[in-house]
Amino acid sequence: MNLPKNLKYTKEHEWIRLEEDGTAYIGITDYAQGELGEIVYVEVDTVGDNVEADGIFGTVEAVKTTSELFMPLTGEVLEFNSELDESEGDNPGLLNSDPYGDGWIVKVKISDPEEVKMLLSADDYKGLIS
Repeated sequence: MNLPKNLKYTKEHEWIRLEEDGTAYIGITDYAQGELGEIVYVEVDTVGDNVEADGIFGTVEAVKTTSELFMPLTGEVLEFNSELDESEGDNPGLLNSDPYGDGWIVKVKISDPEEVKMLLSADDYKGLIS
């Protein structure tokens, strides 16, 4: 299982990559996409909204199920990855094929950097899913 060490993780199976400018990219983990199966649709209707940590910022629909997406840290949703949008990129399957790269879901402006301390390291997350 692929768990990049430079990312932080949540118990709800999201990852977060912090940028130096106070923004962050968020997606679902390799484990999550494997459990969901073939992802066919991603919906994020929170662009421009401030979402609290653990709040729902969107949904992922797979052939088998629909799963809610939980915000790892409080922040403003700046951007939805247009490559995942059926009407534009038509490739929600990027969450399956490249969950830590081109399969990012949203870019956010972090409100409280202290919340990062509550996230899991790659080793902690590995212990959670083992």
